[in-house]
Amino acid sequence: MSRLGYNRRDAVRYLRSNCSHIADVIRQKGAFDLVVGTDRDMFVSLARSIAYQQLSGKAAATIYARFEALFVDKQPLATVAVDLPVQTLRSVGLSNNKALSIIDLAGHICSGSLPTTRKMASMDDDAVIESLCHVRGIGPWTAQMHLMFVLGRPDVMPATDLGIQKGVQITYDLAELPKPERVLEVTAHLSPYRSVASWYFWRIVDD
Repeated sequence: MSRLGYNRRDAVRYLRSNCSHIADVIRQKGAFDLVVGTDRDMFVSLARSIAYQQLSGKAAATIYARFEALFVDKQPLATVAVDLPVQTLRSVGLSNNKALSIIDLAGHICSGSLPTTRKMASMDDDAVIESLCHVRGIGPWTAQMHLMFVLGRPDVMPATDLGIQKGVQITYDLAELPKPERVLEVTAHLSPYRSVASWYFWRIVDD
C-alpha cells in the first residue's frame, strides 16, 4: 500500500484548529488511519466501487466476493471480464446495470482509452473525475472514491454520499439531513483537507 499524498498530522492539526465541531469528533474517534493503494489494479479498484454502489457494506462485500470467485485465484482481470456474459455477472448478485458497467470498464481499460493510475497521478481532481465518468455506471461519487482511496487526494468532499450527509448532520447538529449543496457549504472551511474530514464523518456514523 502506498502513502497518502499529504501529511496526516498536518491535516488533523489543521482541522482541529479550524473547526471546534470536527475537533470534537477527532477526540472521539482518535487517529486518522485512512489507507490508500496506488499500486492497486485500476480494474479491481473501480469494479469494487461499482459493486458497492448504493448497497450496505455487508451486502456489497458478499456480492463482490462472489464476483472475485469468477476469476482464477480470485484475481479479477479486465482482459477476462470484458468477455464475461452479462448473465454470469448477474448470477453473483450484480444488477444488470452494474454488470454492464463492469464490462464497459473492462473494455475501456483493455483499449487503453482510460488513463492509467500513473497518468491520473499528474491530473487534477476535476480531470480525473471527467475521465472516469466516460465509463458506463461511473459517476462523480465513484470517481471521488477513486480520488480518495486510490490516488490519496486530500481535498475531496463526496457531498452526495448518505453517510457523509448523516455525519455532517450529527457533527454540526443540523435539524435536517443536509442536501449536497448544504454539505459543501457547511464543510467549505475544512478545505484543503476535506478528505480527512470525510473519513471522520463516516466514522461517527458507524457508531
